[in-house]
Amino acid sequence: MRSPKDFFAPLALGAPAPLREIPFRPSRMIHFFDPSNERMRTKVPDIAPTVDVLLGNLEDAVSADSKDAARAGLIEVGKAWERGHTQLWTRVNSLDSPWFLDDVWALCHEIGDKLDVIMVPKVEGPEDIHYVDRLLAQLEARVGIEQPLLVHAILETARGVANVESICLASPRMQGLSLGPADLAADRRMKTTRVGGGHPGYLVRTDPVPEGDGDAGDDARTAFQQDLWHYTLARMVDACGTAGILPYYGPFGDIADPVGCEDQFRNAYLLGCVGAWSLHPSQIAIAKRVFSPEPAEVAWAHRVVTEMGDGTGAVMIDGKMQDDATVKQCRVVLQLARDLSAADPELAAAYGLETA
Repeated sequence: MRSPKDFFAPLALGAPAPLREIPFRPSRMIHFFDPSNERMRTKVPDIAPTVDVLLGNLEDAVSADSKDAARAGLIEVGKAWERGHTQLWTRVNSLDSPWFLDDVWALCHEIGDKLDVIMVPKVEGPEDIHYVDRLLAQLEARVGIEQPLLVHAILETARGVANVESICLASPRMQGLSLGPADLAADRRMKTTRVGGGHPGYLVRTDPVPEGDGDAGDDARTAFQQDLWHYTLARMVDACGTAGILPYYGPFGDIADPVGCEDQFRNAYLLGCVGAWSLHPSQIAIAKRVFSPEPAEVAWAHRVVTEMGDGTGAVMIDGKMQDDATVKQCRVVLQLARDLSAADPELAAAYGLETA
């Protein structure tokens, strides 16, 4: 068992001191690109300013014979990268793959000072994070990286979900978690072949009408499609909140269904997620819209905080009771609006935060 004090000391001589608090930076969309694809790499200068996070993907979407090319392509992008509002992340190959060690070694040596977060797939327990934590500390010390690299884990197995709280608390490097619905569905033996989203067969139905009450048959019974991922997402959000790190939805694979994508992203936003993955440029605008509070919501939050004064007691505003609990909710919305506005003049103008 590690002492809590160990969390505040580097795990290797010469490594940077661990962070005591994960900084919040806007990350409404984590936009994936394949760095093995030269055509995609040429688009990076145009795409990067439009997203909060640009992620060079080295894992599942990259074929085995393109792994080296993807790693080299990301290094090429990283060497030309200029730090700004957009973060540069990578998803490395899984810990049980033959490519993980080469990924981390090469990226730390070549662009360790440009990367913000390393996303680790298929994390199953705190021992996985402990291994990555120590390895990164050794590489930081070896290369001379001055800021600790942060780690983002993907929940893609039943064991990972069962250990989600201990994963979140495993290291001060932990930046956040993403839901990985496709691999998780396979690991759970769920009967869906979709990547995220709901399923028309997963539903509840109203009760049958008793005999003699005008029963029109089963066709008249209303059915409601349910969310396959609600339990997992809610548990993940609570685990992240406990650890002071950030939860994300993950991918929505049906690119041709922007309405379904927006609904799924909004459910995640309302539950507490700060962002989601964008797998196609069309999903960037959806994530930006969904994970930014509406101007009317920001205006209402500002009004409640203003009228509540020191935040104690209770007041009636437009017939609705507001107390210390609702002030806390409103402060969450206002802080998010301020954080997003710092890098987005259009949002700042829409929110009117120059006077808020």
